Amino acid sequence: MTTAIPSYVHGASVQPLLGDTVGALLDRVAAAYPERPALVARAQGVRLSYRQFHAGVEGVAAGLLALGLKRGDRVGIWAPNRAEWVMLQFAAPKAGLILVNINPAYRTHELEYSLNKVGCRALVLSRRFKTTHYLEILTELAPELATSAPGRLQAARLPTLRDVILLGDEPAPGTRSWAQLVARGDASALAQLHAAARALGFDDPVNIQFTSGTTGSPKGATLTHHNIVNNGWFIGEAMRLTEHDKLCIPVPFYHCFGMVLGNLACVTHGACMVIPGEGFDPLATLEAVAEEKCTGLHGVPTMFIAELEHPRFAEFDLTSLRTGIMAGSPCPIEVMRRVVSEMHMDQVTIAYGMTETSPVSFQTVPDDPLERRVDSVGRIHPHLEVKLVGEHGEVVPRGTPGELCTRGYSVMLGYWDDEARTREAIDEARWMHTGDLAVIDADGYCSIVGRLKDMIIRGGENVYPREIEEFLYTHPNIQDVQVFGVPDAKFGEQVCAWIRLREGSEVSEVEIQDYCRHHLAYYKVPHYVRFVDVFPMTVTGKVQKYLMREVMAAELVP
Repeated sequence: MTTAIPSYVHGASVQPLLGDTVGALLDRVAAAYPERPALVARAQGVRLSYRQFHAGVEGVAAGLLALGLKRGDRVGIWAPNRAEWVMLQFAAPKAGLILVNINPAYRTHELEYSLNKVGCRALVLSRRFKTTHYLEILTELAPELATSAPGRLQAARLPTLRDVILLGDEPAPGTRSWAQLVARGDASALAQLHAAARALGFDDPVNIQFTSGTTGSPKGATLTHHNIVNNGWFIGEAMRLTEHDKLCIPVPFYHCFGMVLGNLACVTHGACMVIPGEGFDPLATLEAVAEEKCTGLHGVPTMFIAELEHPRFAEFDLTSLRTGIMAGSPCPIEVMRRVVSEMHMDQVTIAYGMTETSPVSFQTVPDDPLERRVDSVGRIHPHLEVKLVGEHGEVVPRGTPGELCTRGYSVMLGYWDDEARTREAIDEARWMHTGDLAVIDADGYCSIVGRLKDMIIRGGENVYPREIEEFLYTHPNIQDVQVFGVPDAKFGEQVCAWIRLREGSEVSEVEIQDYCRHHLAYYKVPHYVRFVDVFPMTVTGKVQKYLMREVMAAELVP
């Protein structure tokens, strides 16, 4: 009798984990490659070698300490992709501070919650980007800013926030400019920085990223130096990065994709980070790759599709490309074939993970056949363990779906100031329960087959229905609401809301969408709104979202 092989894999590796803090990593890499290009921000005209980048980061870190920020204080960054974002990503941990990534799509409701949940002491923000006026949104929450001295904000709705730093040369009332922050990083502040660095440990928290919760408000996944430095290192190893590579990063920095799979993968290998623009634009991305001779390119499948379908695609010489990462949602095989053949990315890799695991747990490598880079998310990363468990916690056999659980150096410290939800996610044996259903085959390749909960993935963004539902309950005319995902050819899924109105109320679909648009990120705004009298229910009173999804799918068939 043969015994079934369990769905358990571990990344045995001869390569040791790195014992660096983020600051020590940058010190080491900048000393090794001082004249190699480190950062190119094309829209800003910024070009920095590793020596210049290191000096700039130290100046920002020293400036933050000169403001009076102390080890463990939280500093928010609310901005699109800019050179300053990358500077702050390395400066905050170098100063012993915790960087808080705030989604640039957030509006008042989400910004207020995020800043207060983790007690941000300082906030760095852009004045505006496209149609979003960040400073106006902040002023709506903190009108006291207009009459405050810089660093002395006392806002009723944002009680911990003291310092507001505005990107650009000109400050606004109550704020400091980025240039003013940098100017504070003088010799005495640098001495303070170097003294403070000696006390830091690689298990210290350095980054908080918000992940929406299925039970309502977003959770602050808290990551350490050790988490993100090592994940960035092994991601870069899978891509075979060296100091001669240039990686084009059009994915957002506020998310692990840009910050870890992009910036940290580069810095751990002395490679160059290329920012094609503040937000994703297919033309700017193609121009950046061609003109900077990039060897790598990141993106979610919809980004690669937009680049391939751009009317000027054929004008650009992309022959410098060889690698990159496609992640965020499943990739159609025809798209992958075109990325390999038409964009010359024969070594493109696929990665899977979640914010709470820093993020990558599985990744393909260039040697994997193309089919494996489409039908799977690759094999386990070095130094990590994964098991797939059934309904009662038992490890299921290979080839059988089970919930994916990850353990190892990459698992977050926990959710900031939320012990109950941390315990729900990380069990006593330190397994992180992802909520994703997966299958591991006999060769150790993993395929994601579904989700335990009703998370929607819209264009690579995770959308949790419960958060939108709880917000919509604040509308005076809404009695009950159910939010779920429906299939969409372009984004994979779109957000749909079924709403029961209070008796005698009248509200239009557009009014509901406008109500959401002012308070929620654009990708959470329901694309479809239907007004109904009842929801399909089980005999025990549980709402059956799968039936709603089926009804909508049938309605939307062209």
